[in-house]
Amino acid sequence: MSKPSYVYVTYIRSTPEKVWQALTDREISGQYWGCHSNVSTWAVGSKWEHQRSDAQRTVDIVGEVIESVPPKRLVFSWAAPSDATRPEKVSCVTFDIEVYKDDGVRLTVTHDRLEPGSKMERDISGGWPLVLSSLKSFLETGGGLPM
Repeated sequence: MSKPSYVYVTYIRSTPEKVWQALTDREISGQYWGCHSNVSTWAVGSKWEHQRSDAQRTVDIVGEVIESVPPKRLVFSWAAPSDATRPEKVSCVTFDIEVYKDDGVRLTVTHDRLEPGSKMERDISGGWPLVLSSLKSFLETGGGLPM
């Protein structure tokens, strides 16, 4: 059975630099990603964590940065902490950021190599549309969506 792949395309009135910053800045990502922040140095080979914004900074998703080309492309692996050493449970997220017309960005998010029928597949297929809508709202209005 082939591994599922999801592709989401969002158009945002912003710049590639601001979209990149929103994706990679711990404080900014916490403002539109609900109760989570993205934490990493974003250098190739560095660890990446999707941390809750609670006092314990609970880590719900982990990965490794595979490609980092600011402000154009970011690729990292994605897994539950308990599954990070199980290759069949590790998926991949790619953000492609392109200029669109004069004052916009086309953000393409591809989440692939998902385990077919897994809880992770179900979670991300519903989660990405909300997160990307919140990111768009945040960048265009200064406020993310309630999650």
